[in-house]
Amino acid sequence: MQNKSNAIKYWCESAKHDLDSAFAIFSSERYDWSLFVGHLALEKLLKALWIKNNDDIIPPRIPNLVKLAEDANFKLSDAEKLFLFEVNDFNIETRYPDKKFDFYKKCNKGFAEDYLTRIKEFFDCILKKI
Repeated sequence: MQNKSNAIKYWCESAKHDLDSAFAIFSSERYDWSLFVGHLALEKLLKALWIKNNDDIIPPRIPNLVKLAEDANFKLSDAEKLFLFEVNDFNIETRYPDKKFDFYKKCNKGFAEDYLTRIKEFFDCILKKI
């Protein structure tokens, strides 16, 4: 990634791949992992937006979607901010099995389907800004 255009393209392509993967994982009924990868897709796309709106081509190495959006000059509504706070919870730290298991238990098909649909909608919203 030698320039801004290549960096943005890299993060967008990686984000699109992850979003497709999230839906494929959902189809295999691994609902917790589909949401984890959905979080990654939003994180990567927000990093592309961050690069577009900043001078540097190396985005911050943080998984916090609200912070990334704000640092990328994305004006979030209160509802969007709440949604991203909720999706942040999908970025589970696997070294804490109790948190992972609690997350796994609440990730039924309906829960995951609802959030993946909303992740896709927000993904498309970010993409329009890039």
